[in-house]
Amino acid sequence: MRNLLAWRWIFFIGGMMIMSLGVSLTIKGQRLGIGPWDVLHVGLFQNIGLTIGSWSIITGFLIVIVTSLILKEWPRGGTWLNMMIIGLFIDFFNWLLPDLTSLPAHIASFVLGVLILGYGVGIYVAPNLGAGPRDSLMLLFVEKFGWSLRAVRTGIEATVTVVGFFLGGPVGIGTLIVVLFTGQIIQISLPQCRKMLLKITNQDDEKGLLHYKEA
Repeated sequence: MRNLLAWRWIFFIGGMMIMSLGVSLTIKGQRLGIGPWDVLHVGLFQNIGLTIGSWSIITGFLIVIVTSLILKEWPRGGTWLNMMIIGLFIDFFNWLLPDLTSLPAHIASFVLGVLILGYGVGIYVAPNLGAGPRDSLMLLFVEKFGWSLRAVRTGIEATVTVVGFFLGGPVGIGTLIVVLFTGQIIQISLPQCRKMLLKITNQDDEKGLLHYKEA
């Protein structure tokens, strides 16, 4: 059991690092546009300053506070780690990766980023150690109003995209690609990552440690 817990944390933290790399690659290829939340973060960065990762942390923190007040329960530790680690590593990879100039380089960086992002989410979600702030907000609307998960996610992403667009964030065909295809990649990567985690730890998940309610 201890071995399973250790590997769950390795997958959780490692997956968030990989996801952050994917986000940064899409930002480097932003000539095509970037994901909805990143449009907002980049727009805030361009208008106010700080860093893109800092705005990811700040918006995540505000979401956590609001959802906690409404639900009257404190989020799991994994939610706080999600908020901090992803923001810090987005800034790290944005600093590490070179800026791109040519359109082919932007396209290659963006496509690779979407793939890595989707698999990063699958890796960090697989151990079931806590949803990220934005996922918590989505689930809150589903629980409170009975709306479908797809409708809530689309509505939230459309809202932050519009706000980010008016702040000057890069919106384009890539934004639509992120919305349409990231979920499809996660649908493939998540079961693979769960099976990999259970195989590494020689577990059969009889106690449902990695069980999720499928969306």
